[in-house]
Amino acid sequence: MRIGALSRATGVSGRLLRYYEEQGLLRPRRLPNGYREYAESDVAAVARIRALLAAGLPTAVIADVLDCVHDDGGRLVPVACPGVVEHLEREDARLDAAIARLSTARSALGELLSALPGRQG
Repeated sequence: MRIGALSRATGVSGRLLRYYEEQGLLRPRRLPNGYREYAESDVAAVARIRALLAAGLPTAVIADVLDCVHDDGGRLVPVACPGVVEHLEREDARLDAAIARLSTARSALGELLSALPGRQG
């Protein structure tokens, strides 16, 4: 299928599909005329990519773990690939640290707002 058909099947723009290709997440076959030809399996791959992005994983990590997860009735399940658990645990720790930084920033902002004259916190 061509990029337009994949876009319609997944709800993802052609521009974003080309970005996924640039990041090594999709590997369409190139036809002699330069058009991209995607496999039916790329529809499921795009769904997995979107789910992994929604989980907060950067594309570099997704490239490493994409082939190590499969869809089990709408839920992604990792399989035993070398390094996949370490990748996921590292990203979990990164998100925990980001949440802690945001929580600290929010508290500081709340203190600033509550210090405004006439403002009740």
